[in-house]
Amino acid sequence: MFINDNTSYLCVVSVMGGIKVIRGGYLIDGTGREPLEDVVVVIKGREICEVSKEGTIEIPSSAEVIDASGMTVMPGLIDCHVHLSGSRSVNPFERLRVPRYLRILRASVDARKLIEAGFTTIRDVGSEFGPALRDAIAEGTIVGPRILAAGKPISQTFGHGDWHYLPYHWVKEFAILADGPYECRKAVRLVLRDGVDLIKICTSGGVFSEKDEPAWPQFTLEEIEAIVDEAHRVGRRVAAHAEGWEGIKNAILGGVDTVEHGDQIDEELIELIKEKGKILVPTMAIDDAMVKHGEKAGIPTWAMRKIRELRSVNIRNYQKAYKAGVRMAIGTDYGGPEIFPMGGNAVELELRVKLLGAKEMDVILQATKIAAEALGLEDKIGTLEKGKLADVIVVNGNPLKDITVLRDVSNIRIVMKEGSIVVNRGISKA
Repeated sequence: MFINDNTSYLCVVSVMGGIKVIRGGYLIDGTGREPLEDVVVVIKGREICEVSKEGTIEIPSSAEVIDASGMTVMPGLIDCHVHLSGSRSVNPFERLRVPRYLRILRASVDARKLIEAGFTTIRDVGSEFGPALRDAIAEGTIVGPRILAAGKPISQTFGHGDWHYLPYHWVKEFAILADGPYECRKAVRLVLRDGVDLIKICTSGGVFSEKDEPAWPQFTLEEIEAIVDEAHRVGRRVAAHAEGWEGIKNAILGGVDTVEHGDQIDEELIELIKEKGKILVPTMAIDDAMVKHGEKAGIPTWAMRKIRELRSVNIRNYQKAYKAGVRMAIGTDYGGPEIFPMGGNAVELELRVKLLGAKEMDVILQATKIAAEALGLEDKIGTLEKGKLADVIVVNGNPLKDITVLRDVSNIRIVMKEGSIVVNRGISKA
């Protein structure tokens, strides 16, 4: 199957077996080790079977060889926080005014944009389409990244997931509301019934929930513990929207696996998140877009006030967390509107270098190895090592010298997912 557009050469292929070799590139393997020059990556079927220097192994004559000379070879990127909702505006009422079938078609296009941009895995932390898109991609019906889907988020009544500006009986189309440990356990079971990969909860207020504040805690510790216990019993992780201080603390103490946003994290919570071994997923890209373009795009006044207040403190807090050695994974909170479109997700890496003073290698690890750990997939993806799935990108330029090369989609010359070349922007086979 071949797909061409007017802006780039895009090739989608399905190759289940055979041997492929990527040779001659500059390898960033995602482990944090020193990069290798003139590398050879041998792929058999879906997996990597050898990573070595050129000249140290014999390349089979039957292999399909990709010449990556002068380019960077690295693991496929991972975004741990997106919403495949098919949104095209920041108007809170869009989901009511736009038919579901149109939004899911848009979301399928967004999925394709993600993999074209080098994101081979994403975690959808709240949309009604996530599980269906995951399955459609897995069966080959549409093209996109590997998806871990949370389905509908779980929120307390009058919580971040409770769409305050809608009649109460409409909200259940987009979220599950639960109050008290008993209802929280049942809510987890209802979401699991939809075949989700993880559970998404809200332990604080947020920006796009009209009548609450990000600093307000949501769900009691007992409720969070009930959710986590129910999810962990069946091997599902829990991601917590947590922007305010108390919501972050309760999420960590309650046992969630990842803290999303974490705007008001401070020294005390930095020590707690490290002690408990949890991963922080800041979402700087959406904050940056909202502050710069949100008012003109039509984001409501009440949401703009809240994002400006958070932006005034969260960069300093993230800087402290990074310097203190908190494990961070890449997340953008992108959903499809023009000011934060799918495919532009690598801006998150740029912002962490620019605003946090993070090293380029560190943010690449946040988008590969640590992100895979956040998803519980570290034994399968995130690094280019023998036995891992062959999720590989070949990049024009060196992101260790200029992280911005990853945001220009034209620089993502090859995208390989599980050994199949999904995108080839003009690289000929040797």
